[in-house]
Amino acid sequence: MNWTGLIIFLAILAAPFVWAIAIYNGLVALRNRFKNAYAQIDVQLKRRYDLIPNLVETAKAYMAHERQTLEAVISARNTAVGASQRAAANPADGAAIQGLAAAEAGLTGALGRLFALSEAYPDLKANQNMMQLSEELTSTENKVAFARQAFNDAVMSYNTRLESFPDNIVAGMFQFKPGELLQATESAEERKAPKVSFG
Repeated sequence: MNWTGLIIFLAILAAPFVWAIAIYNGLVALRNRFKNAYAQIDVQLKRRYDLIPNLVETAKAYMAHERQTLEAVISARNTAVGASQRAAANPADGAAIQGLAAAEAGLTGALGRLFALSEAYPDLKANQNMMQLSEELTSTENKVAFARQAFNDAVMSYNTRLESFPDNIVAGMFQFKPGELLQATESAEERKAPKVSFG
């Protein structure tokens, strides 16, 4: 056997391994991309969670008779913080992502009720601190929505590649799991962003 034949034979023998390595590395890169996209959501959610106690404290001074609503907001916030921490620990865990979506739906509903009640308190609506907090919350909500879209786009790219032939063969061999889209789980009424206008 001459050297050229041996090299061709070895190249043919190595080609499937090189091909599998390339697919594996591509899947890892896409999985890391959607995990990074979740990290961007996490940053915005933490900001949102940090704003809520200040919002409740400001409202508490004016809404003394609405204690149950204020406590519901704090409780929903704490539930969402826990769900966010579980999802941040492993954005590839579908159950954690679904739990986060459900917790966020509860928080959005609680905030919506708070803002609806605040309409009955003109002094609260005129409070400078409340106006500033509501503006920051609105800005943060927009950033969260943008980050969720980027996350879902990254998950979709990963899942598409995971299900495509021949990548699905390598994905099955190395037990790659599909990513979970961060979808709204609330009703159409709850899906509306909380109204935070105090102007």
